[in-house]
Amino acid sequence: LRHSLTGVRFVGAVLSPAPGCKGIELLESDTFDLHCFQAETGTKFFATAPPGAPGVAQLLRRVYSIYTDYALKNPFYEPEMPIRCELFDRNLLQSVS
Repeated sequence: LRHSLTGVRFVGAVLSPAPGCKGIELLESDTFDLHCFQAETGTKFFATAPPGAPGVAQLLRRVYSIYTDYALKNPFYEPEMPIRCELFDRNLLQSVS
């Protein structure tokens, strides 16, 4: 079986009764919602939020934008390594505050 999705999104795509499903983007529970954003590069970002919180999907897209600007464009950054960049941290904190 060849697929382009991994992990939780793959499980969601396989188990979904909806044709063409691309995997889990939102998992709702009584106490929190788990949001998943998967970029075209395969990088995944997750966020938990109170049930029904607005704007979480947009926030995850903004976090990805910050990631591309301050981590991926950094010649010293290696994928899957901790991000050690003050500009990344500062912009991330501004986005979630």
